[in-house]
Amino acid sequence: MHEKTRRAVLGTGIAAAGSGLLAACGSPGPRPRAGGPDGVDGNAMGAPARPGAPADDAPAQYVSPHGPEVAATERRRGPGPVRTFRLTATATTLDIGARKVTSWAYEDQVPGREIRVTAGDTIALTLANNLPQPTTLHWHGIRLRNDMDGVPGVTQRPIKTGAAFDYRFTAFYPGTYWIHPHSGVQLDRGLYAPLIVEDPKEPLKYDKEWVVVLDDWLDGVGGRTPDKEFERLNAGKGGAVGHAMDDDSMGDDGKRGAKATAKPTATAKAKATLTAKATPTAKPTPKPKAKTKGARKKAAPMESRLLGGHAGDVTYPYYLVNGRSPESPQVFRAKRGDRVRIRIINAGGDTAFRVALGGHRMTVTHTDGYPVVPAKTDALLLGMGERYDVLVTVKDGVFPLAVIAEGKGRSAMAVLRTRGKSPVKFPRPKELDGELLTADRLKAAEDVRLTPKEPDRIIRMRLTGSMRRWDWAINGRPYDPSQRYPVREGERVRISFINGTDMWHPVHLHGHTFALPDGGPRKDTTVLLPHHKVNVDLDADNPGLWMVHCHNVYHSESGMMTILGYQK
Repeated sequence: MHEKTRRAVLGTGIAAAGSGLLAACGSPGPRPRAGGPDGVDGNAMGAPARPGAPADDAPAQYVSPHGPEVAATERRRGPGPVRTFRLTATATTLDIGARKVTSWAYEDQVPGREIRVTAGDTIALTLANNLPQPTTLHWHGIRLRNDMDGVPGVTQRPIKTGAAFDYRFTAFYPGTYWIHPHSGVQLDRGLYAPLIVEDPKEPLKYDKEWVVVLDDWLDGVGGRTPDKEFERLNAGKGGAVGHAMDDDSMGDDGKRGAKATAKPTATAKAKATLTAKATPTAKPTPKPKAKTKGARKKAAPMESRLLGGHAGDVTYPYYLVNGRSPESPQVFRAKRGDRVRIRIINAGGDTAFRVALGGHRMTVTHTDGYPVVPAKTDALLLGMGERYDVLVTVKDGVFPLAVIAEGKGRSAMAVLRTRGKSPVKFPRPKELDGELLTADRLKAAEDVRLTPKEPDRIIRMRLTGSMRRWDWAINGRPYDPSQRYPVREGERVRISFINGTDMWHPVHLHGHTFALPDGGPRKDTTVLLPHHKVNVDLDADNPGLWMVHCHNVYHSESGMMTILGYQK
């Protein structure tokens, strides 16, 4: 049986005060509605917003994040025991092992202290902002109430410097999640932390738990910052509209917030979708013949066969496991024969990570918080925002948890040991080059599979843009907060993600999970390789305005974002 208190790796979680699974649609619905010229249902973008209007104020036919429909859905989840937390986002100095750096973090550490609750608990967290920019907090993967989702200009006002915001919602679904800002490219600093929602009826049996957070790091090294990196990549064109909005950008139902003075700040390529069976698109997007004015300088090639070509846009000086560089790795201690659950989170900004535990095979039990039919593997590949839970039975000795920045020629490491001292260097474990499990080979556990049903609505989202022009968008339209792809509550919705670019993109949907094809796993983030597509199905059961975006923070902030909106 696993330990009752499982905070084995990231230290004691944030002090807590206070003490199912997705329902499937049953009856068949109407046939899918036909798409418009962009392959989108009906009036996909909705009516144009008046200049300066808050994103949820127009068009009026959509559910507001602060509307009664959102409150009613939360009441149905029911309030549970209240777990109270407080986080302070601040500029600080961090020790990442190889050196000390100046950056931004939660509570002066990276990753931030683990937040751990039990499914059904009510999370009440106050975020105090001591940063020089406005910020917010997004709860990645959590199916929560819409007004707590942390998207500035859409679900809340930015939290200004010196102000605070109270997040409160029921954490209804167990799983491995994490938190990070949704303001500019603040994610690529030290502002992230794991969020673990334990299952009160946990079916897995294990002795210890290891939470592993992966990251790529440049902030505070050689004068570099994510903001400067974004400016370099984006050729000074500015960032996504709507992620820097002032205090008056929300209606009267917005929470206490801030003037957005945040400067928009500054993510990948591929073979066959890593989280779904790949279907090539008919024609590749032609490459531009002429260099556009102001185009960014071409970076040194970073190539990966697994990612279908170009691996990323940013060269990082360090790659971290639980905030430590490989020169000074974290050590996890266990006993021979212990059964250890490892929860792996990719919190990177522009990097896919390949992960293996030397001398061991892993059994994958969950991805993105949802259980799968257990599958054994030597290695995993995680795009930004993805999570995998694995079980290992520990052998006797000292072993590297080896992490490769895919296509970037650099590595990171943590250490698992049962005895003796940890060596400074390890040979490359053969498991890194062994069997690699991708989500297209996984099947959802029986109790979380969607009931088979024809979609009521099909939405086509084509990822567009190029590395040369740096014009990332969805359906050729860079992000604007007045955009809407309409759905209605109760519908089975199929989103057809089509990658028309020469790069890979980890696509993330807020507030929902979707099912990959053919009984595939439940996910909220799926890796889409160049010139491939994947159809994902979801039940529209969480009303509001929900972001869909590439989780390469530099791509999303330059325009590869849009909004799924529930119609009234």
